[in-house]
Amino acid sequence: MHSLAKELNETIQRENPYVYEMLSGLAKELYFPKEGILSQSAEAGKKATKYNATIGTALENGKPMHLKVIQDTLSAYDPKDLYLYAPPAGKPQLRKEWRKKMLAESPSLEGKTFSTPIVTNALTHGLSIAADLFADEGDALILPDKNWENYDMVFDIRRHAHTVTYPLYNEENKFNAEALYEAILSQKDKGKAIVLLNFPNNPTGYTPGAEEGAAIVKAITDAADAGINVVAITDDAYYSLFFEDSLHESLFGALSNAHERVLAVKIDGATKEEYIWGFRVGFITYGSTSEALLAALEEKTKGIIRATISSGPHPSQTFVLHALQSPEFKEQKLEKFNIMKGRANKVKEVLDSGKFDDAWDYYPFNSGYFMCLKLKTVDADKLRLHLLDEYGVGTIALSGTDLRVAFSCIEEEGIEELFELIYKGVKDIEA
Repeated sequence: MHSLAKELNETIQRENPYVYEMLSGLAKELYFPKEGILSQSAEAGKKATKYNATIGTALENGKPMHLKVIQDTLSAYDPKDLYLYAPPAGKPQLRKEWRKKMLAESPSLEGKTFSTPIVTNALTHGLSIAADLFADEGDALILPDKNWENYDMVFDIRRHAHTVTYPLYNEENKFNAEALYEAILSQKDKGKAIVLLNFPNNPTGYTPGAEEGAAIVKAITDAADAGINVVAITDDAYYSLFFEDSLHESLFGALSNAHERVLAVKIDGATKEEYIWGFRVGFITYGSTSEALLAALEEKTKGIIRATISSGPHPSQTFVLHALQSPEFKEQKLEKFNIMKGRANKVKEVLDSGKFDDAWDYYPFNSGYFMCLKLKTVDADKLRLHLLDEYGVGTIALSGTDLRVAFSCIEEEGIEELFELIYKGVKDIEA
């Protein structure tokens, strides 16, 4: 094992031995190199005033070399903010701005100790980093029964963890915190569990209320009291799209510093929040009472990034930073939020009309991009295919009964017709 990895491990073990126990075998071997090309280039950047022949970029007339055909479309930006490599952890100013945004939007973070967000190549990359850091073969990933299918690829296929599911909703159609607790407690013999919380939820569009949120935190801390080390990951992909009386902030704040056996990990990004899906800008943030432990986790995270993608794309980080610093940012974001909220409200209005009650119920939703129908009489995949072939309507079948509808991509005036066509498809199959 490299001496730098040993030093980081010793720091983590000294600051919190439970977090050290959470680390995967891979994580224990990870470090960010202090010697070699990056460190020598950084040193040269400060001292090489005559010629700097260290890094694999090209300069021309003192600026990054570039093609005019590309720069003409990006003329608002300085070439140095586009063409050079971004640091492995991301643009420092962008990281600071995102942390400032988190504090402004999440009152529960006040007074908490948490890291400066590290830039990832969007949220799936952030989840992959978390999996590399904390998932070993046989570790349990605790998920609700309604979840994003790619978690299986990220944690189970790549890292050989195994998924333990629990019902998302209880009998009152609220978040099933009791079932979450039982699922974590099932790992008592193992002594470790990875809990993944995704709100607003994909596929249901559900976010718990304040009372449910407190019950979730209690379930996790009670399991920690029982001797289980819990990696609590909040996948906040659809953060800020809260349309009703639910939690309006991530549970990361409440989970940070909540218990010595709980490590809070927040994965979020500009991808959906700022409507820039193709820009691939996400963040990973850790919550712990120890600054030294946070610094060690940052070094290990940078090591993963260096060993996989080296660093994220610089132009998209520059674009996001520009947006966050723009005086028009909040106003424009509110405008898009109101459009999304209008679509969600229209979906509820249409579904609550009673016209479709013989064909389906719907799972509670109050946020995000999606909602799910619970079909009563036909198979979801059969309906999905029929809707495609006969009506040119695309939906996602999740099980024999559950059909996901992304209202995010349907104009408000088209929503009623969309559900009428889905209903017509049900009646076609019934006949």
